[in-house]
Amino acid sequence: MNRKKVSFIFAVLWMSIAASAQTTYQKEIENWRQKRVESLKSENGWLNLVGLYWLQEGKSSFGSGDDVQIQFPKGSIKQHAGYFELKGTTATIYVNDSTDIKINGRSLKKAIVFSVDSARAPIASSGSLKWAIIKRDDKIGIRLRDLNSPLAKEFEGTARFVTDSSWKIKAYLKKAEKPSNVFITNIIGQTDAQSSPGKLFFNYAGKEYSLDALGEGKELFIIFGDATSGKETYTSGRFLYANQPDADGFTFLDFNKAINPPCAFTNYATCPLPPKQNILPFAITAGEKNYGHH
Repeated sequence: MNRKKVSFIFAVLWMSIAASAQTTYQKEIENWRQKRVESLKSENGWLNLVGLYWLQEGKSSFGSGDDVQIQFPKGSIKQHAGYFELKGTTATIYVNDSTDIKINGRSLKKAIVFSVDSARAPIASSGSLKWAIIKRDDKIGIRLRDLNSPLAKEFEGTARFVTDSSWKIKAYLKKAEKPSNVFITNIIGQTDAQSSPGKLFFNYAGKEYSLDALGEGKELFIIFGDATSGKETYTSGRFLYANQPDADGFTFLDFNKAINPPCAFTNYATCPLPPKQNILPFAITAGEKNYGHH
């Protein structure tokens, strides 16, 4: 067999292997996308949020009526369902006799629904409504869901860039020499220090760039912006998760899995914004594009 024929056979084999690898990768991304859609549509996803109400010190009446201080969606609950009482960092719900509200599955007329001493705020429910109390810095509020939300039922996914395996980029995590914080501002203007395991360094188009990472248990969490932000993608940046680095400090940034923050889907989320050092000067044409009017 002459050298040209051997080279041709190897070339064909290489193209076949490359095509097979690309097909496998395409399937991986499609499976990941389907799980992403299912997560967004789930009971604890972001598509069924219908309200965010910040509590004031003292008593705040709630219900679906026009004369309550906290107005739930029309027809979703009794017009005068009861009231919340906030004392410092403890919130208590008082339910009117004519209203059935369950706290962690039990019908109650009074219950503490938030305390900084509790590991987790209880879940309240009435009909298709479900809510819990959240704390954002000095603000304490009610995050309300409607499990019959049309948006959650009709959602089929977001537009995406064409999957391109070249956007799966190897990165090196340079760990901080001492405990390090990154200052993150959220969409309602609050800034707090969040623990960072270090910076992720990677190469793109012959240049080195870095992104500050946050710790998310078994994963790294990255909030970033790029030249597509406010154009093809959400104005306030996107999120990316990456595996914790291996023993040599390496992981992959798969930008095909870059996702919209919750605020791209709902007005009732309090999304973190990318710190200025995480705004990249080039366009990352991978992952989710913008959704709807948000």
